[in-house]
Amino acid sequence: MDENNRTDKEILAKGLKQMGICLLLMFAGPTLLHLTLDNKDKPLYIPLLILSIILCILAVSFLFIGINTILNSIFKKK
Repeated sequence: MDENNRTDKEILAKGLKQMGICLLLMFAGPTLLHLTLDNKDKPLYIPLLILSIILCILAVSFLFIGINTILNSIFKKK
């Protein structure tokens, strides 16, 4: 193997950290959304609904960013 084609381990670790954050958000967002939608008569309904939707959007964002970072660590040349 040529030295230029090796995986950059620092960028790979950064991508794996992003995927770990994504995993946490993938559980937290939908769980909070489910709990929020079950309690529509509570006073914090709207703020929790907005927070849970933001967490779901962040989960998808971290998924794409993490996969892109991992692929950059494998295939990009310096």
